[in-house]
Amino acid sequence: MTSREKILQQIKLNKPAETQLPETTRFDSLYENTEEKFIETLTAIYTEVIVVKDLAALARKADELYASVVNRATTIPALSNWADFSLNNPDPHALELIEIAILQAEFGVAENGAIWISDAHLPHRALPFITQNLAFVIPRKAIVNNMHDAYERLTETTGWGCFISGPSKTADIEQSLVIGAHGARSLVIFLLEEA
Repeated sequence: MTSREKILQQIKLNKPAETQLPETTRFDSLYENTEEKFIETLTAIYTEVIVVKDLAALARKADELYASVVNRATTIPALSNWADFSLNNPDPHALELIEIAILQAEFGVAENGAIWISDAHLPHRALPFITQNLAFVIPRKAIVNNMHDAYERLTETTGWGCFISGPSKTADIEQSLVIGAHGARSLVIFLLEEA
């Protein structure tokens, strides 16, 4: 028997007894209007929320907001004519040139303004963190009350994903708030009525 096998055998013989997991406590957040709470939360963390009727209205609003911006990227096919930066380059270092990225996200959370984004809609994981300005498009009806509801939606999810809330900010130095310290300088959420 090798020393590796001896060690593994000793580990198998020396297992601690199983411990029962504690009962899960759930906190419900029953807001009168989930969308209003979502917008209120995001406004407090320097994020603009814009309701758009459909993809055509989204394209018009993107044109209006970002007409003078160069290096525009998107993962939304309806905005492909608006974008002037291709995300087909496999080298994520090229993403540092992007000024605005409008990305599809799955849903939002009212209690903290978090947006769930996954690699299902993202060609480069670095994209939401390296762009200068960031915008997410989520279906207007895809806002949940709290993180308990959010994690229930994620039970079937596989692969990479993360919650993003507000633009990057820090107040580490002399308690002075700095927006865009180590990530996007601005965040806009488009709530799409017809998704």
